Amino acid sequence: MSSPEIRVVNDAEALSRVAAEEFKRAAQAAIEAKGRFTVALAGGSTPKGLYSQLAKSKDLPWDKIYFFFGDERHVPPEHPESNYRMVNEALFSRAPVPPDHIFRMPTEDSDAKAVAEQYERALQQFFQLKPGNFPIFDLVLLGLGPDGHTASLFPGTAALHENSRLVVANWVPKFNAYRLSLTVPVLNRTKQVMFLVSGKEKTNALGSVLASDSPPEQFPAKLIRPRSGKVQWLVDRAALPAALEQRAKLA
Repeated sequence: MSSPEIRVVNDAEALSRVAAEEFKRAAQAAIEAKGRFTVALAGGSTPKGLYSQLAKSKDLPWDKIYFFFGDERHVPPEHPESNYRMVNEALFSRAPVPPDHIFRMPTEDSDAKAVAEQYERALQQFFQLKPGNFPIFDLVLLGLGPDGHTASLFPGTAALHENSRLVVANWVPKFNAYRLSLTVPVLNRTKQVMFLVSGKEKTNALGSVLASDSPPEQFPAKLIRPRSGKVQWLVDRAALPAALEQRAKLA
């Protein structure tokens, strides 16, 4: 298990640009190796700039890229809080992405657990998984919340202890709602994880995840440690704790 790479950029705009370059590099490598690129997308405000950057790209082989979601709010796809809606507006509607290459979570279903089961079956079918096996994404994009959560794996929630499912409906008490999320075993089998972290409100969480012995139950992003994959943290200067400056490199 390799140590995470920390790359520091000046601001959120630079973060989006560097992330887009890394996305293209990962896509090219996967497509050269096996003819396709699979990526699980992150929601939230920080990745939106990346998706806008990708939408302007003229050199991406869209017909060989398959888009999934690392997590989702349990709201219909047209809802303002929907991760799918955000990505659709920033990327899918502005780039020639084949519709059948987009795998969103069917959150219009009012039963959150049924949504998780449906998405798990979709992953099993696409990746042609045998019972008990997990998918291996080429790239997973993740964010970091001020509370240390990533995807929809929140502190103190049941999903942190899930070892066999691919997708869960995770009850989050502070929202009084379910969130849909890929599980830790799935995230820890990806070939590359790229965390995107921007803003001074993330500084304490980032320090706790990377530079302290704080418990994963309290800072779930600490659980994401792929067995053989690469972990990269793209961080803007506002989010970088002083304790990590010597470990980081400028991008």
